[in-house]
Amino acid sequence: MTVFLTLSIITVLLLAFDFYCYNAIISVFKNWKPSTKNFFKITYWTYTILLIIGVFCSVYFKTVLFLSLKSIILVAFFLTFVCKVCMLPFLLIDDIRRLLIKLKKSKTPNRSNKEAIAGEPISRSSFLVKAGLVTAAVPLSSLSWGIISGAYDYQVRHVKLILPNLPKAFDGIKMGQISDIHSGSFYNKTAVKGGVEMLLKEKPDFVFFTGDLVNNLTNEVKDYQDIFAKVKAPLGVYSSLGNHDYGDYYFGKENSPAKVKNLQDMIKVHQIMGYDLLMNENRRLKVDGEEIGILGIENWGTGRFPKYGKMEEAVKNTEDLPVKLLLSHDPSHWRGEVLEKYPDIDAMFSGHTHGMQFGVRLKEMQWSPVQYIYKEWAGLYQENHQQLYVNVGYGFLGYPGRVGVLPEITIFELKRA
Repeated sequence: MTVFLTLSIITVLLLAFDFYCYNAIISVFKNWKPSTKNFFKITYWTYTILLIIGVFCSVYFKTVLFLSLKSIILVAFFLTFVCKVCMLPFLLIDDIRRLLIKLKKSKTPNRSNKEAIAGEPISRSSFLVKAGLVTAAVPLSSLSWGIISGAYDYQVRHVKLILPNLPKAFDGIKMGQISDIHSGSFYNKTAVKGGVEMLLKEKPDFVFFTGDLVNNLTNEVKDYQDIFAKVKAPLGVYSSLGNHDYGDYYFGKENSPAKVKNLQDMIKVHQIMGYDLLMNENRRLKVDGEEIGILGIENWGTGRFPKYGKMEEAVKNTEDLPVKLLLSHDPSHWRGEVLEKYPDIDAMFSGHTHGMQFGVRLKEMQWSPVQYIYKEWAGLYQENHQQLYVNVGYGFLGYPGRVGVLPEITIFELKRA
């Protein structure tokens, strides 16, 4: 199917959906003055058409729009679409009800009955459509509040990580983790800096960053590089790459010179910020003559996500280490390879899911739609003696906010028991 044909089909479907919603709204507000109706009509369709054009330019013509403008357009489309989808069940119920009344009328010749039935749909239709509008306002308000309040509402989570084989010198040591920065989505440098200061205030002995520094291109981090370079720790900052860091979603899967340079720039940025980037390799962390292993692999994803990670290289020469901590961006790697093939990995640290930036996260329970995609999506998991921690992310992607699942800074206390 050609791009033009795809665009045509999608455009027709979107316009048909909008026409359906528009007619439903107009049918309820019949008492509007002609000037008010005309103003609503012009406003509704101008906004709708410009939004559809903007979305297609954002998706198919990547260099036409600035990144910030592209984000605004996609968010506006997302919010608008969600609201209309929430209205849809009420509109369908009303249309089905109208159809049943028409069928009943056709079988009822008595005039008085016809008049009673004919008069009935007006108030009920009005109620259903207005109920749909009210329902649509719920996600609009909550998602809007998620943008205003949730996007930069950083939460520090303290986790006690029990590692029975942990050397005595490491007992009680503090480790920090951040993940999924997605610097290309940010629009508030002051807030981002505040989150970094919250991390530093915890005074971790070493820090993990588990991937996705950008959305698509390395140059997105330019305005935030100095802020994240402030992340320092006495025993070092260790990092890994996420699926967004390779440029696959911008350049495609094939390695072009531009894509290769983009990855080289990414590696250089980690070096400039003082992060020890682990690409299928390991480091020995020594305290008072005792050692543990820090292993990091490139992205190891399932399905459509890239699989560059090579565990066989990351574990080389680590047989003698009593504890091994693994940085691996995608939590599906834990169940997909680590549990089965590498029982000597004590704990793995991931991100990737964002908790879908929407859900409920309490001490007693947590829920997000993303749990129907990822079995392990937020917090600490354990199977036999192996553990996995999934950080729900520092930044955001697509929707520039968070509802319920807030941006996370994790502080671990490593304990022998």
